[in-house]
Amino acid sequence: MIIEELSHYGIAHTDDMTWIDCSPAVLIEKAVDRGEGTLTSTGALAVTTGQYTGRSPHDRFVVDTEDVHDRIAWGEVNVPMSEDDYARIKAEVIAHFSERRLFVVHGIAGADRRYSRKFCVITELASQALFAHQMLVRPTEEELANYGLADFVVMAAPRLKLDPAIHHTNSEAAVVINFKERVVLVVGTQYSGEIKKAIFSVMNYLLPVEDNVLPMHCSCNMNPVSHGTTVFFGLSGTGKTTLSAAENRKLIGDDEHGWADDAVFNIEGGCYAKTINITAETEPQIWNAIRFGSICENVVFDPKTRVADYFDTSLTENGRVAYPVEFIDNAVLKGKAKRIPDVVIFLTADAFGVLPPISKLDKDAAMYHFMTGFTSKVAGTERGIKEPQPTFSSLFGEPFMPLDPMVYGEMLGEKIESGGTRVYLINTGWTGGSYGVGSRIKLRYTRKMVEAAQSGVIDDCDFVHDERFNLDVPTSCPDVPSELLDARSTWANPEEYDRVAESLAQMFVDNAEKRLTTMSPEVRAAGPRPLGVA
Repeated sequence: MIIEELSHYGIAHTDDMTWIDCSPAVLIEKAVDRGEGTLTSTGALAVTTGQYTGRSPHDRFVVDTEDVHDRIAWGEVNVPMSEDDYARIKAEVIAHFSERRLFVVHGIAGADRRYSRKFCVITELASQALFAHQMLVRPTEEELANYGLADFVVMAAPRLKLDPAIHHTNSEAAVVINFKERVVLVVGTQYSGEIKKAIFSVMNYLLPVEDNVLPMHCSCNMNPVSHGTTVFFGLSGTGKTTLSAAENRKLIGDDEHGWADDAVFNIEGGCYAKTINITAETEPQIWNAIRFGSICENVVFDPKTRVADYFDTSLTENGRVAYPVEFIDNAVLKGKAKRIPDVVIFLTADAFGVLPPISKLDKDAAMYHFMTGFTSKVAGTERGIKEPQPTFSSLFGEPFMPLDPMVYGEMLGEKIESGGTRVYLINTGWTGGSYGVGSRIKLRYTRKMVEAAQSGVIDDCDFVHDERFNLDVPTSCPDVPSELLDARSTWANPEEYDRVAESLAQMFVDNAEKRLTTMSPEVRAAGPRPLGVA
């Protein structure tokens, strides 16, 4: 008989052609039998994703419907698609599905059920069904029995290729979000991160608009005794995952969270970690999570021994592993902190080597650095290159935020003020000079700064104000050399420090003026202020 739920979405399918809410073991078996992947020596399912080994930001669209037209921050990130083009692509997906065996996963986004949404993922691949099962919050038996229709459906058709001339896309792939129909289409790409981030993007619209909950691209941990909670924001390479994975803290989640009036909760039920260069010593939690039930994407392994080589980047430097959060020993399985954050930490890897290792932010400064989302990357790999490149990603997750940055910024400011949350900017980048001259700030010192921020000990120290970067900088921190805290004093040539620091301060100003046009005057005034040093 035709399955009623799929019929509701316009998909005509029969029971014997559809696998619904299979266990991980069954999905792994199906994936191996169908040639989608291979088991590694640790029991993890290994798959390759073909041409797309990462997200494709230029293939992402939001359907421009009347209900969201005046809310979406349209531009290079949120690109509009017409309802006609969406309907054409959706019809292609439904026709494609009608000829193939399907896998259906009923999951939940949001560990706090007061603010959660039901997501149904429909895909032609058992491996992607496994990914969805492990990454979403898994419903209880009672929730599954009473699931009903989903709040949003994700249709993933990686083997369907689009025609840009017909579908008005930029390539054969597209990720399309339709808030009116509550449908996400993921077409032409097998990279499962597109499913994860599309769901996150949906929640980043729904939570603030419908629930007054601030969605955050961050990690979060908790003191198991006091329940003090810390949120870590940071772009790739800043140390977000490493610093939140502390032995004396409980992990709430490593990537996506919501901040409600009385709690912080994990939006996901799993982790999606990079595997490049990991070892049992450097990343023990991730290493131990790569076992039966997890799924590795684009990880190279020996075909005879099936042993993975995480240092082999011949497929991509973006090798990934997805696994349920319970694979982490110190995780909070309920996915929810018992209180709002005591501390917010913005992480930046400043390769210019001019920002202080730690500074304290007031509400306006916190909003400024949240909306700015700064880190930096080295310009290249050639020997002798010393000039890093700035990277600004609003809200530390600009590609996934459908609303204007000021909406999220104001929500952060309100929650910081009402909760008395303390906010710090921590530089995990360079000291004593820019990349190529200086050295990376030692991880053990950064951990001590994080601990001092979490305990509040740092607030008992004396502070000086950095006029150029408009930051309050402590003159001491327990177990950290005092000379490290004054970035300028670590440079052999203070005048060169002034030149580089002036350049970076101006980059902040230029970025805010160009890309953050709705930033309020009060928040803008809390940012860096170039001193005019030649």
